[in-house]
Amino acid sequence: MDLNTVIFDMDGVLIDSEPLWGEAGYEVLAYYGKKLTPADFTQTRGLRTIEFVSWWLQDFNFDETELEKAANQIVDGVVRRINLKGKALPGIEYILDFFRQRGFKIGLATSSPMRVADTVINLLGIGKYLDAKTSAEKMHFGKPHPQVYLDCAAELKSSPLQCLCFEDSINGMIAVKAARMKCIVVPTYTEQKDDRWSIADLKISSLQNFSELHMNLL
Repeated sequence: MDLNTVIFDMDGVLIDSEPLWGEAGYEVLAYYGKKLTPADFTQTRGLRTIEFVSWWLQDFNFDETELEKAANQIVDGVVRRINLKGKALPGIEYILDFFRQRGFKIGLATSSPMRVADTVINLLGIGKYLDAKTSAEKMHFGKPHPQVYLDCAAELKSSPLQCLCFEDSINGMIAVKAARMKCIVVPTYTEQKDDRWSIADLKISSLQNFSELHMNLL
């Protein structure tokens, strides 16, 4: 089945927001007495905010109300930081034009709340490219479960077998492969050599390096 649909993860693929999530997460968790290292944050990349706080605050036995409060504080901090200093990652306009010129349907599938997604879309001015956007925020399962990708494909009226996805996290990559979609990973420099990327269909260092040659390989 020919590929005719591309779906992008957002954080770490289209916008350099992972450090901003780190800043906001560190700030809120430190308030609760939990201090994380950069390596700690890597373990939970790609998870939803509520899953992130539940993971790192599990020893505190907080009730659901307190966990949701912490998650909302992190999201508030991320939205504020994106508006202040959010930056597009290299190649975003190039890659969106690349697929638009080839008649691909274009979607966005993110673990972030939709209000974060809308903030990023407005900041980067990419709304004109997107035919669908889905957030795992209120789904029963987030990444690495494939639901957010399957729902995005359904909105685009595409078969999963027609979809090509761009991801930057291990959890996201697993979600894409579980959805039976093609997966291109764009890891950070420090994670380039992780052996787990071997299950992806292709690994590139930047969106701007993707070309017709790569399309032919897929």
